[in-house]
Amino acid sequence: MALSLREKIEDPRQGVYLIGTTPPKADTDEVAMRAIAEKLLGRLHEIEYDGVVVYDIQDESSRISTPRPFPFKHTIDPRDYGQLLRRLSRADVITYKSVAQRNQDEFNQWLDSTANDHDLNNLVLVGSPSSQGDIKLSLNDAYSLIAAHHQNFFLGGVTIAERHANKRNEHERLLTKTAQGCQFFISQAVYDAQATIDLITSYARSCRQQGLSPQRIILTFTPCGGEKTLDFMQWLGISVPEATKWRMLDAENTLSESVRICRENLDLILRSCAHLDVPLGLNIESLTNRKQEIDASINLYRLLKATMELSLAERQIA
Repeated sequence: MALSLREKIEDPRQGVYLIGTTPPKADTDEVAMRAIAEKLLGRLHEIEYDGVVVYDIQDESSRISTPRPFPFKHTIDPRDYGQLLRRLSRADVITYKSVAQRNQDEFNQWLDSTANDHDLNNLVLVGSPSSQGDIKLSLNDAYSLIAAHHQNFFLGGVTIAERHANKRNEHERLLTKTAQGCQFFISQAVYDAQATIDLITSYARSCRQQGLSPQRIILTFTPCGGEKTLDFMQWLGISVPEATKWRMLDAENTLSESVRICRENLDLILRSCAHLDVPLGLNIESLTNRKQEIDASINLYRLLKATMELSLAERQIA
């Protein structure tokens, strides 16, 4: 019998390979939504993957003063899209949820509906993008509510290596989130390999000192097809070293160069962290709906999955 996504994530001997996607725009009807889902799954038909991550897209304009490079558009409920993808593909789904917009009662109702109406149990909760605005529920309070809920959700958290580069405490956030119920983590997109290596190293050392088993960290990678996508990446807070930026933009083919950079970054992370016994995984996404970047994300998935499987095989031999 095939292992569930939860079983794979919980087994450090297993590789975990995910595809990240965003729901269609809010005005998409059911027929069009199904067509979009089928188009995505058609692209994924020739690759083997363990699950799909469906994001909960927020405006985030309160987080940063510079204009958003791509206009914000509301989407349909990620649960509706995730439920459809699961029904069409039978693949497991991880649903992101921004918790700030609902109070405690509304969030509990959301949890009930997620489990009972949508039959979705794998969640990643995210807090408000900034301390400004109307925050009805904090991330910490959301974790408390989900811990007290009768449904057995499989809970993940977000990790951002860039925060560790600045504050040197992201590993402590991981330990705190684990105590609050998180059983895996998904990173922000990686373009600064050293920041990720530093985070994983600090996390592994803290786990060892406290006698804890590290939770799986699923590393996100995304292709970059040009300057506007790069601007969007940096607007989202993704750290792109200066040399990496110009290497992509000055290349004859920015998209192909970005794929090479992602491959090199993953290889460096795996070689630098192999001795730390932190189980890793992959999540590959496209940040835009441009066909070239979506197609490149599938090629990137193939390349990075082969890289990680080779690393896993080498570790098992050793």
